Amino acid sequence: MFYLLGGVFLGWSLGANDAANLFGSAVSSHMIRFWKAALLASLFVILGAVLEGGRGIETLQSLSPMDLEMAVLTSVAAAATVTGMTLLRLPVSTSQAVVGAIVGAGLLQHQLHLQGLVKVAVCWVGTPLAGILFAVLIYASLRWAYNRAPYNLFQMDQIVRIGLVIAGCYSAYALGSNNVANVTAVYYAAGALTARQAALFGGLSIALGVLTFSRRVMLAVGRGIEEEENLEIIQSLAEALGAEVACSRPVVDKNWLPKNHQVGTSGLTVKPRIYIAAGISGSFQHMGGLKGGAFIAAINKDPAAPIFNVADVGIVGDLFDIVPLLEEKIRELKG
Repeated sequence: MFYLLGGVFLGWSLGANDAANLFGSAVSSHMIRFWKAALLASLFVILGAVLEGGRGIETLQSLSPMDLEMAVLTSVAAAATVTGMTLLRLPVSTSQAVVGAIVGAGLLQHQLHLQGLVKVAVCWVGTPLAGILFAVLIYASLRWAYNRAPYNLFQMDQIVRIGLVIAGCYSAYALGSNNVANVTAVYYAAGALTARQAALFGGLSIALGVLTFSRRVMLAVGRGIEEEENLEIIQSLAEALGAEVACSRPVVDKNWLPKNHQVGTSGLTVKPRIYIAAGISGSFQHMGGLKGGAFIAAINKDPAAPIFNVADVGIVGDLFDIVPLLEEKIRELKG
């Protein structure tokens, strides 16, 4: 069964990279807790894979004949591509990585079925266009209904919460049904798994990525750092914590940290377990880059900073006084 590890690796990569956003807006706005969202996402990914994943598996396995050796090679090649692109912080499509690996295998064997490849290519073009169309139609319909709804603010809040959960569950179901083929179609083509086994195995692998992937601790700094030289105290605390250093856009605009450290709608989307925001005001653009219900600890000398509205723990004070004390205490506890 060791030959299936390539599929597990690929499914984990897919879940870690794609499924984190299923409940992203709901979790980041504290509408639902991370673990509840992760469990719901995992459940519906598996349901989608088992109930409707078979058709996608049939489509992908038809691209090229596959023996077990080539199935393992294809899975590992696709997973390595996804993981490498993620480490480089570049956008990546698991579907394209898998199809590319299958095409490569087909070329090596001189057995590539162009009819199936054309079908996949047409879907790649049609899917974004359909997404644009449905997004506009659904938004317009919901706006019309929202503006005419005879409910007060608290009732509408409950409706929005329920809607976010339903949307997240449906997205997870669709992820499982449409993407399980990326994980296990090659094993089905090689005869190592039946269609039902491939669907279940792929769904479980994707769910594993949903449940396990996260950066544990991230320490972010904003304009409150004042001078580039002051980054040293942040980097020293990050070293004590074993954390990654991130920042808001003003720090990048001043060329104090590179772009690939910026968290926000115009930068990285991250999913840490603990997020320490030092000198960050907490703008909508910055908080839009946080997914997964991180525990947020904020340090800011402005008691009215928006970051305190979403923080689990807030300290009103000068970061230049608090951060060194925090580092001292952490190093003391670590011995």
